[in-house]
This record gives sequence, structure tokens and C-alpha cells, in this order.
Amino acid sequence: MNNSESIEKIRQQFDRGPYPRIPLEQSPENDHELLFLHNSVTPYYLRNQKILDTEGKVILDAGCGTGHKALALAIANPGAKIVGIDISEESVKLARQRLDYHQVEAAEFYVASIEEVPSLGIKFDYINCDEVLYLLPDIVKGLRALKSVLKADGIIRTNLHSALQRYGFYRAQELFRMMGLMEKTPGEMEVELSREIMLALKDRVFLRANTWDAKLSNISEEWILSNYLLQGDRGYTIPDTFAALEASELEFVSMVKWRHWELMDLFQDPENLPAFLGMSLPDISVAERLHLFELLQPIHRLLDFWCGHPQAAQPFLPVAEWTEADWQGARVQLHPNLKTPQTKQDLIDCIANRGSWEISQYVKTPTKVPIIIESAIASCLLPLWEGPQTVSSLAERWRRVRPVDPTTLEEVDQYKAMAEVKDLLGRLETFLYILLERSL
Repeated sequence: MNNSESIEKIRQQFDRGPYPRIPLEQSPENDHELLFLHNSVTPYYLRNQKILDTEGKVILDAGCGTGHKALALAIANPGAKIVGIDISEESVKLARQRLDYHQVEAAEFYVASIEEVPSLGIKFDYINCDEVLYLLPDIVKGLRALKSVLKADGIIRTNLHSALQRYGFYRAQELFRMMGLMEKTPGEMEVELSREIMLALKDRVFLRANTWDAKLSNISEEWILSNYLLQGDRGYTIPDTFAALEASELEFVSMVKWRHWELMDLFQDPENLPAFLGMSLPDISVAERLHLFELLQPIHRLLDFWCGHPQAAQPFLPVAEWTEADWQGARVQLHPNLKTPQTKQDLIDCIANRGSWEISQYVKTPTKVPIIIESAIASCLLPLWEGPQTVSSLAERWRRVRPVDPTTLEEVDQYKAMAEVKDLLGRLETFLYILLERSL
């Protein structure tokens, strides 16, 4: 099958079954985690340690489907214009309807492939190409097309299916291809036949045990089409990903869920590794660390990453290396997607009840260990809902909240208050719950 035939099969599949099948009226406005990952502020800060103003930015949703992610991009990036493209005309119709329903005016949609995006004549500050790139016959060609419309300091978010995590699904696809269920656009008959085949297998058969969720009484048609019968689906590894970036002349920024790829979290005692690992790990590259992670723990369905033009990153000093003077002049901002009336009210309620505030309830940590802040010191974060603050002003507020040490009854001086606030902010910045800007 040639490339054009492959793309046509994909288009037909999504014209018949537009994706995702999320009700038109459903909004992601309270899904903090989804908005956190769709906010262009997040990767911009990771790359530059600068806080991006989204007002007036132009964002491309490449492969917008039915528009749920385009809506998330609009909510997560206030003031930005959203441009969506998709090869499925039916999907684009639904995307337009969705954003019209939610009264998003700064949005426009086109029936177009990723390779056709330069014909729009638009340069983008941020490109979201989610759950699309792995369907393209040539991922390098797709990346180059996206790069050609990316502004100099812009960032692309895209992803590839993991060959290691989805190994069972690729075996299933080969099985159903052998049986002729993927020769044409899969419909109800093909979905039901694949379902019947999986249910006919014994539970312990490898393919069923590793791909079929026995806990679900009725797996949806959408799920079967997206896994067993997905046209054009291909799997990749981290080395494949970095090879594609190099061929496209794009530079890796970070994994999208970067904290979920922390290699040292896989060891029982990271401080006491076998000698060989202890000596070699500090010297390996980012790509090698990520590849080692996927070999040890292939749990991520998506190799989900941000990238951009080479040498677009602005140099910065990591927070861990800041001097006391850096801290004194630094500005603090709450991550925009945590700065909501509801999160503020949750904090106020915890303060009133002298409880603890679990900030990780909004954006989860990879280890699922909650990040809990004692309500008294958490109260010094309240001004962040009004706007950016200096670290010094938050430390002074902390002194007013707790003027004396409860164990010694001695007055808390500014140095002790500053140290306690620095410790709090350093913990929260690790997960980007708060963002810190060093004064130059």
C-alpha cells in the first residue's frame, strides 16, 4: 500500500467514526491536569524558565479530531487564537460545532493534512499534534511540515505510540489484518468480529491477557477501533524518536509528563545503586536515560514530548543553583491552570479548618504520593491568586502569620522565614505548581 492509499484509509476511518466521541456539551474547564498539559506556559517555562503571556498567541491543533483538545487549548491559553486542521471533514464539522457551542470565537478550522499546513500561510507560537504523528507514513515529513510553520521561539507538542508498551496491540492488528478485517474501513461487522474473537479466547491466552480488559463487560466500539483496528498505526522507541528529531532538525525540550519518566524512581534505593550504574548513569545523555527507562518500565502508551527549533532555548540558572540574592529578587507565579476560584476556595477552607492543603489533587505526581502543605504556611500563597509576587513579600507574609517559633517562642527573623518559604517554593516548583522567575 502506498502512502496516499494509507492516508485515504485513515481519513475514511475517522470520517466514519470521528474521534474522540466526547459529548458536545462536555467541557474540560475543570480538568486541571488536561489543561496543565495543554497550556503553552508549561513547556515554555521548562525550556526558558520564563512565564509566557498567552494573549495574542496563535496555536495550531494539527489533527484536531472532534475538537475536544482544541477546546482545551482555548481554555488553557486565554487570549490565544486556535486554528484546527484535520483530514476528516466529518471531524472538522464537529470541531466547529463544539467551539461554537462553548462560544469560543477566536477559532477556525480547515480540512487539511499536516503536510498541507504551510498552505494556510500562518506562523504558530505553539503546535499541538496529539495522537496523530504515529499514523503518518513518514513521521519526519510530518515533523518538517510542522517545523516550517513554527515561529522562531515556538514549541511543538507531539507524540508517537510506544512499540514496547503496545506490542500486544500490534500483534492483534496483524491478526485482524490476516483475517481481512482491516482491508477496508472497519465498520460494525469488523468491530463485532474482533470482539467475538477476543471473547472466544481463554483468559490466559497471551494476546487476550495482555490487551483485553476483562473488567469491562462491554468494551466500546471506539476503543476497538482505536486499538485493534486502527489504520496506519505504528509503534516507535525513544531512539526512533530522537532519530526523527535529528532528521527534522528539531531540538528535544522535554517529555510532556516529564516527572513520570524519572529513571531514579525505578530503583529501590537511588542512593545505593550497583557500582556500574552508579558510575555510568550520571554521564549518559537525556535520550539514553529515557531509552533506559522505556526498556526497564515500558508503561507509557505515548512517547509524548515537546520540541522546537535548535538553539531556541534561553539560558537560565536552575533554581537549585540560585544565590540568596537571586531568591530575594525573584518573582513567583501560580501556574495559570491552578489559579482558579475553586482552588483558592479549597485553600481558604483548609486554612479556616486548620487542615492541610493537598495541591497535588489537581495535577497528580508520578509516584502518587500526595503533596500536602500545612495550612498555616500555605496561607502565604494566597496573594498568588491576585497576581505575581516577590519571594520576599511571601516571606514577610509568613512572618506575620507565624511571628514566633511555636517550640522556642522566640521571634522568627526574616532569614528563618525566608528559608522556610524558599523550601516550600522549591518543592512546588519541581512539579511546576508554582513558577519562579529570576530577576536579571
